[in-house]
Amino acid sequence: MYPTKTPVSILSVAPSFYNQRLDNFLKSRLKGLPKSALYRLIRTGQVRVNKKRVKPSYHLAEGDEVRLPPLSLPEPSTIPEIPPRVLQLFQASILHKDENILVINKPSGFAVQGGSGLAYSIIDIIRKMISENTSLELVHRLDKDSSGCLLFACKRSVLKYLHEQFVHGTVQKIYLALLKGHCSFKHKNVELPLFKSQLVSGERMVCVKKEGKMAHTTFTPINVYKETTLVEVRPHTGRTHQIRVHAQAIGHAIAGDEKYGDKKFNQHMRQYGLARLFLHAHQIAFKLPDKKKVMNITAPLPEELKKCLVRLLAPLLPTPPTTNH
Repeated sequence: MYPTKTPVSILSVAPSFYNQRLDNFLKSRLKGLPKSALYRLIRTGQVRVNKKRVKPSYHLAEGDEVRLPPLSLPEPSTIPEIPPRVLQLFQASILHKDENILVINKPSGFAVQGGSGLAYSIIDIIRKMISENTSLELVHRLDKDSSGCLLFACKRSVLKYLHEQFVHGTVQKIYLALLKGHCSFKHKNVELPLFKSQLVSGERMVCVKKEGKMAHTTFTPINVYKETTLVEVRPHTGRTHQIRVHAQAIGHAIAGDEKYGDKKFNQHMRQYGLARLFLHAHQIAFKLPDKKKVMNITAPLPEELKKCLVRLLAPLLPTPPTTNH
């Protein structure tokens, strides 16, 4: 089967991709292209950023425009098959779809882009599911283990318009998170710089460090349980793992967070049925070109998180006594 020849294309870098290396950014988007070919394209100047030659290690900035030359990529049929049950799950997750955008209620456990040890990513799933619109582009990102509102643009003009809103901070996002312990504050504004590093294993880690980029998050308690607090979270900036690291920094790690949370607490929360990160992108509000009205889309809390909250309200059944024979 012959490879598909793509036209020259320009990729606009979303705020969520800030500081990512160019080579890593392209690897996730050019599946099937050999690494040697990718690096040759960069080295020979066929891939350019803002019309300039750059190195593979170049760190992307918000709003950068990455030019891709015509490429010979594998036929779509060479992409691993996506199970019908997964396609059905995502079909049921659609919150809004029109000629400009697609918004889904992202399930937990699915990586937005490739490179997370999975045979396919959410982008693969959506493009397979919405095959009539091959220009569908991701506007922002969510962590693999989180759930909630995930926005796609159906037109390049819409993608650029939405990226500009993210850059200027006019897109409003509200998350729901379950935090360890009782939060005694009514509102908590956290402004701490976040530094992103990469371990030898390739895993990304973020920590509070003065050399990092400033991040701003607001936490507002909604309901206090025996050992936890349900909070509304508003991220005013869009740094990697921002909410998770800021929650950890104020001493109230997110329940189920295997990377930045409390392992003993996470294990304890399993008796309430929590086997994932309790972080959900509940609402997103933005404007579209030529639309005066703000679009406000809400993603219902997944059933597994609803059940966890119900169990937190009820006393746990006592452990049956052991009998001696």
